[in-house]
Amino acid sequence: MLFKLTGSSCSGKTTLAWSVADRLQQVAVHDFDEVGVPERPDRQWRHRMAEHWVRRALDYQERGIDLLLTGQSPLGEVLAAPSAPLLDGIAVCLIDVADDVRRDRLAVRDAGRWDAAAVDAFINWAAWHRGHAHDPRHRPDVVTNGSWSEMVWHRWTGWTAEDPRWCTHPIDTTDQPVAKSVGQVQRWVTEQRDAHRSGRLPLSHGWPDKPILPTDRRASST
Repeated sequence: MLFKLTGSSCSGKTTLAWSVADRLQQVAVHDFDEVGVPERPDRQWRHRMAEHWVRRALDYQERGIDLLLTGQSPLGEVLAAPSAPLLDGIAVCLIDVADDVRRDRLAVRDAGRWDAAAVDAFINWAAWHRGHAHDPRHRPDVVTNGSWSEMVWHRWTGWTAEDPRWCTHPIDTTDQPVAKSVGQVQRWVTEQRDAHRSGRLPLSHGWPDKPILPTDRRASST
């Protein structure tokens, strides 16, 4: 299955993913951007790459391995990726942090790289993530407008916050030791795996539009 750690920049996604890797069996860890990021990445690029990583997860799935993926694509983008219904299961976790801590981390990690407007954009993106994680009706236009034409938004745009399929687990890393956050991610993965094995994971079944893929599932990054 696909485990996705999402959230705006400097929340701690990559640190947590790699820290938990040695604690879990049959899990491959990757970062969304490791295949290369264009000079001006846009929404359509992010959507195409969401499909790329879903296909990678399918490759791992065939070998009995789960994929733990870090990146900024939220639940709605993962669900709308064309090949998403072929996954045995999908679980998304929002790694979050207080706005002032995010600002401080951006200043330290990328000193001088971002102007005030860019930093505010990261903060606003984080706020949107929180709303989206809670309710699919929260400003879906932020991800659907100007999107890649292959995205299948109707899979979830009619859902409400009460729908059990709409589930993003939040972890707030503010003022929290890394070891504690790592433990929370480990427990989340373990709990989601258990739910999947017992048939309690809502996104393990009920897809209305399972696509048929060619034998070669490798996706282009373009």
